[in-house]
Amino acid sequence: MSNPGDADATPITSVRQLADHIAAGCKPKHAWRIGTEHEKFGFRQADLAPPPYEPGGIRALLEAMSGPDWQPILDRANPIGLKGAGAHDGGSVSLEPAGQLELSGGPLETLHETQAEFAAHFAHVRAAAGPLGLGFIPLGFHPTMTREQMPWMPKGRYAIMRRYMPLVGTRGLDMMTRTCTVQVNLDYESEAAMVRKLRVALLLQPLSTALFANSPFTEGRPNGLQSVRAEVWTDVDNQRSGIPEVFFEDGFGFERYVQWLLDMPMYFVHRHGAYVDLAGQSFRRFMSGHLGNAAAGEATVGDFGDHMTTAFTDVRLKRFLEMRGADAGTPEMMLAQSALWVGLLYDDAALTAAEALLARFDRQDFLALRPIVPRLGLSAPWAGGTLRDLARDVVSIARDGLAARARKNAAGEDETIHLAPLEAIARGERSQAENWLARYNGEWNGDITRIFRYAVC
Repeated sequence: MSNPGDADATPITSVRQLADHIAAGCKPKHAWRIGTEHEKFGFRQADLAPPPYEPGGIRALLEAMSGPDWQPILDRANPIGLKGAGAHDGGSVSLEPAGQLELSGGPLETLHETQAEFAAHFAHVRAAAGPLGLGFIPLGFHPTMTREQMPWMPKGRYAIMRRYMPLVGTRGLDMMTRTCTVQVNLDYESEAAMVRKLRVALLLQPLSTALFANSPFTEGRPNGLQSVRAEVWTDVDNQRSGIPEVFFEDGFGFERYVQWLLDMPMYFVHRHGAYVDLAGQSFRRFMSGHLGNAAAGEATVGDFGDHMTTAFTDVRLKRFLEMRGADAGTPEMMLAQSALWVGLLYDDAALTAAEALLARFDRQDFLALRPIVPRLGLSAPWAGGTLRDLARDVVSIARDGLAARARKNAAGEDETIHLAPLEAIARGERSQAENWLARYNGEWNGDITRIFRYAVC
């Protein structure tokens, strides 16, 4: 979502205008960049509870992280994020509803730069969090707390979503307060290329969920799942989530996507420093001036930009594509998530190979994975074997794509080094969820609090 004061106030005049707004994101290949976003749960070292906004919690953390390169973002005079400047221009730090800290990384050319960005961010967080007695763990779902034990951050949009979410699904508040994810944002050069990349990425999101599964605990005990975060997403708000069939219809493109968004219910608009609650209302009616809410005023391009951020599909289309199917995890695994999608989507031969692999199966085969992968992970049945068989093929294609990019670090290594954790899992080593369960049932003797020591970043 745009930061307060940054929104485009241009009035909306047509559907085509909005399609052109998205199409403006098309970039030539030399301008493609990699933007990685990742979230993590805060905890107090003293009692492992999530820190409140204040006192001595998230507000103090953001204030300690502020400086010339990280300017505070305010919501009603409360710092609710940081905007990067200088060397960090294009990046930001923001808060999820229960204080999960998110880095939205800057647009970078290589995965090696992403790795350096990760290291700098985690060092920045540790330096600010340590004196406050705080730590952070990147897991897909909070391992110990109930929904009621999670704090709420003072962001106006979250109050609206908190009221509305229970009206459209049973797990919306869990999604808001108890989940963390990692996503990578990637470019496309044209409408046709966007459609190719979007469809490949959507069909492979269940595989991504399995590869990066990292949430096998709920309220201190194993939950019988590999990714409870992914299971939560099956009943959040299905009008705006999942893998919509329209994305695979003939003629799908920017304008058809806009039409779909216009019929997706709204949450809010931002006016005069505050949020106007429009949850459940039609953006199409808002755009046509028939909403009947004087406080909302006239629909603007900035409003539409905010509305786009409230689509929760497994891959989200904006002026770039966001891959959204993975649990947060170790820094190495979160970097591997970016490596997987860069390898598949940023080399044309790799994209063509991925399309050919997917064409061997019916689309419904991939859609059928979505409800079972949260429980079975890579053991889910697939084509006479298991999903791990597909993982080997897909990771191999991604490796070829990264090798073709030939982007090397100072040691002369190309970006394929960042796929190493996935290659190990595809060969049969434990996923993150399987590793935590083995420790819980073994050396930890059922003591879930040990995860705060071993998962800390």
